[in-house]
Amino acid sequence: MHTKIYIFIISILLIACNSKQQDRQLQAAKACLEEAETALANDSIRQGETLLRQTIRFAEDSEDWHTYYIAYQRLAEALSESNPKEALRLMKKALTIYEQHPDDERNYVILLDYAGTYAAQVAFATEGTFDEALDYIHHAYDIAESHRMTDLMCQTLTSQANIAWANEDYRQAVNDARHAESLATVDLLPGTLQVLARSYLCLNMLDSAEAIYRQIEPGDDVHLAYIVQSNLAKIALRRMGATGVEDDIDDAFEQVEDFYYKALEQKDQYYQETLRQEMENQQLEYRSQMYGRTLYTVIIAAVLILLAVVLALRYRIRMLHQQREFEQSKLKNELLVQEQEKRRLQQEAEHQQEKLHQANEVVAFLQNHILERTEVIKKINQMSDSRITLNPREWSEIERTLNAIDNNRFANIREQYPDMQEEDIRLCILTRLGLSNRIIGNIYCITISAVQHRKLKLKKDVFGENDPDVTLEQILTR
Repeated sequence: MHTKIYIFIISILLIACNSKQQDRQLQAAKACLEEAETALANDSIRQGETLLRQTIRFAEDSEDWHTYYIAYQRLAEALSESNPKEALRLMKKALTIYEQHPDDERNYVILLDYAGTYAAQVAFATEGTFDEALDYIHHAYDIAESHRMTDLMCQTLTSQANIAWANEDYRQAVNDARHAESLATVDLLPGTLQVLARSYLCLNMLDSAEAIYRQIEPGDDVHLAYIVQSNLAKIALRRMGATGVEDDIDDAFEQVEDFYYKALEQKDQYYQETLRQEMENQQLEYRSQMYGRTLYTVIIAAVLILLAVVLALRYRIRMLHQQREFEQSKLKNELLVQEQEKRRLQQEAEHQQEKLHQANEVVAFLQNHILERTEVIKKINQMSDSRITLNPREWSEIERTLNAIDNNRFANIREQYPDMQEEDIRLCILTRLGLSNRIIGNIYCITISAVQHRKLKLKKDVFGENDPDVTLEQILTR
């Protein structure tokens, strides 16, 4: 009887210990997932991957199935750019876990959408079929539609449009993207519009593509702004038949993207170095605390036991002091090395900024090259010493070209100054082209002094600038 009671008590204790162990692992899994998401948000991809793999182990041990498949999903996202095939394998594992332990239909739709996206990336890279990708996406769309999840319907339709575009079915891509646009939220709209504009561009529907690109609001997203401006420039070049310059623009923007991803890689290295240094500082602080406790214990023991131990204790204190000085000296050296590394990283960042500035100069050169290739500019250059006559179509052509390469500058001027005369707009256009007052006079059949007077009057009456040192060219640039 007593034996059974003992066994029962031991069993309860073991169950309680196991429950506490699972609770600790559950908390560890959630904390590790939060740290991984923080690392990925700071562009520390390698650190994020390490933490996600730890999360997977903790979640599996604690049977936290939600964190388990979420960790697989996040790890697949982190690897999607460098290894789409591995990302697809991980996403299939996440789907298997979810299907065995379902909890939220929204998460299921998101997992299916990601799996379809990665399957499409693998098919595109290996030149295979997109059947598997379409099966995932269609399944995701059916679930989202049955539960009236409008945002996820938009997301899956956008994925379908991307797959259709990759499969060179541009008409189907336009239809899917149009459907997604009708359901898009503010956050999803830019991505949907990109697919739609890209499909129009592949169909050589330049007016439709240009209209969609102008609807996209990049905001603070520099990479999206580059995509929009580069494609608008391509559209302008394609209208003029300048395919060679279009290839040059592609090369320039590829260089800019290379600089951008190199900067992210350096940021990742700096983040990991900082994290390593913080861990070393914590270890040093812990060692210092342990040494202090040891010293206090030794002193109390020496007072309680024997006075003779004082000699040995003094020797111990002296050794600890020397060791602490040695560690402090080592820490100073490490801090010095860290400072040198920081200066090196700063120099590399400045070097990358210089490269980015060079890329911007290339873009400016290409813009000037586009202007020089237009028929109106050729006409003005050929007839610079005689009277120059421009018809309305030529005025419209040069203004449209300037809007394409100058981010709608003159469209904004027309909107901001609706009462501005057409002759004043044309004078601003000629000034933006950098034409001399003599050539402008040949166009208007007036003297150079008359041109200067008209610029001064336009600067004061329209733009409200009374500073004589500020020219009309500076106002337009500003």
